[in-house]
Amino acid sequence: MSSKDRITEKSTHHSGPLDAAGLHIGVVVSRWNSEITTKLLEGCRSVLEKAGLAKEDLEVVFVPGSFEIPAGMSVLLAHGHYDAVIGLGCVVKGETRHDEYINHAVAQGLVQLNIKYQTPTIFGLLTVEDQGQAEDRAGGKWGNKGEEAAETAIQMARLYQRFKTQ
Repeated sequence: MSSKDRITEKSTHHSGPLDAAGLHIGVVVSRWNSEITTKLLEGCRSVLEKAGLAKEDLEVVFVPGSFEIPAGMSVLLAHGHYDAVIGLGCVVKGETRHDEYINHAVAQGLVQLNIKYQTPTIFGLLTVEDQGQAEDRAGGKWGNKGEEAAETAIQMARLYQRFKTQ
């Protein structure tokens, strides 16, 4: 591997404060399990605002459930300019395998959108065994995965910008 082919640590790991100033971010939020998704959205908004994203540069839309997240993201990407789009949802395992089908469909949908639009599509979907695990990941002992989704969106948006300008 030549030195030209190597990726430096600086370019692959985030260091320093996040900078969302000037970015345009879309967030698609599932209304299903809203007691959890509301907390995810609050965490997401908090990180974006602290990182300097202007309120008018954040578009939040709601969809009925997690299955509809890719469709909501597709609408945003087709009708506006976004540097990244985040999907926030929560799928709790039930007595059937329904959760597996939803989780797989959302993941595949985001991959397809990322390729089609060449825009980061961030997977902020909790895929948990029970309500307690969801609460732990929406501001509980494991933090707020909405915050992590926002951080990922900023980092990926900046990465895409860096290579678009080269």
